Amino acid sequence: MKTYTLSDIYTEDKITCQTERYKKAAESYNELFGDGHVRFFSAPGRTEVGGNHTDHNFGKVLAAGVSLDVIAAATATDDNIIEVKSEGFEKDTVDISDLNVRENEKNTPAALIRGVCRGIKDRGYNIGGFKAYTTSNVLKGSGLSSSAAFEVLLCTILNSLYNNGAISDVETAQISQYAENEYFGKPSGLMDQMASSVGSFITIDFKDPKRPVINKINFDFNKCGYSLCIVDTKGDHTELTPEYAAIPNEMKSVARLFGRDVLRGITKEEILQRIGKIREKCGDRAFLRALHFIDDNERVEAQAQALNSGDFDTFLKKVNESGDSSYKYLQNIYTNKTPHEQGLSIGLYLAAEVLNGTGASRVHGGGFAGTIQAFVPNDKLSEFISVLDGAFGDGACHVLSIRPVGGVEVSL
Repeated sequence: MKTYTLSDIYTEDKITCQTERYKKAAESYNELFGDGHVRFFSAPGRTEVGGNHTDHNFGKVLAAGVSLDVIAAATATDDNIIEVKSEGFEKDTVDISDLNVRENEKNTPAALIRGVCRGIKDRGYNIGGFKAYTTSNVLKGSGLSSSAAFEVLLCTILNSLYNNGAISDVETAQISQYAENEYFGKPSGLMDQMASSVGSFITIDFKDPKRPVINKINFDFNKCGYSLCIVDTKGDHTELTPEYAAIPNEMKSVARLFGRDVLRGITKEEILQRIGKIREKCGDRAFLRALHFIDDNERVEAQAQALNSGDFDTFLKKVNESGDSSYKYLQNIYTNKTPHEQGLSIGLYLAAEVLNGTGASRVHGGGFAGTIQAFVPNDKLSEFISVLDGAFGDGACHVLSIRPVGGVEVSL
């Protein structure tokens, strides 16, 4: 399995601090498990750029791996025990001779460990024990998908230690999603894991979810004169799983009126022609969410074409259109259960004030709480950070780079 150097993964200005970070991870491993010849692994968080809540209905997304990641110092063992100590959390110990779903493990890292192993084994690959110490700078509840990064990291470790890299990026993502859906208990789509496993700017077409089509975008973001900002509005994701689950469920309820399982393949004209029936059987919100799916699905292609041709202005226009559609039609900016909490709405308003017709901003990730995404002209970056940090606290605004690779083994 190919290994990557720090300079392959991180920007030049981050090499020194990343070197220290990996060395500290090795020291923490040795303190916990005893001295050993550790190997290093990394998996990135991700940013969704286009296609908000389109993947679960077999749509298209534009996404990218980002510079924030979860890393591990790990060593293979000769037993069936996996021990993972993540910084700031209790150690998880999983006996992988039993890979059955355990209800008492739902929503825990142990469930993800067991689920990833089951997914790997069911595909005919090898699994085995290992010890690992992990540390992450992927923001929790940020829409950067810290859980997907952790899942991809686990799969990458097992891929390298026991399969010599035979598990593909696509399979890594599918195994990770399986673990999150069936073992962890979160009904996520495949986009988070795919962006983490592949890295770079990519489009993913889920028309056939078992064989998604992935294309990398030929665009050097570092030369466009803009910065990618993710703003943490400090919203609480607790008890939001029903809100997330309602989006694909409502979209699929519309699809069922057409004898389909998902919306992909149904046209806008067909939706509009059956407006009365859809409103009666599925409700108004489901009707609007179906229209959002169709429009945002088409926008992904337009965004990719704009980036490939170097037309960044058109790309930004489409980002703003996606954000507007999410606000009005997808309706995932706040939950009606807590209408007094609207951090995303405030963040979007302040972003628009600073940008003043330039750049773009939109909800980031699943929505309802957490983060917004903004493309900020570099000459407005200082003002943008000042205003958004002023509203949500110091360090709320994170300036990121796009990472060129996904889950990998790292050589120092």
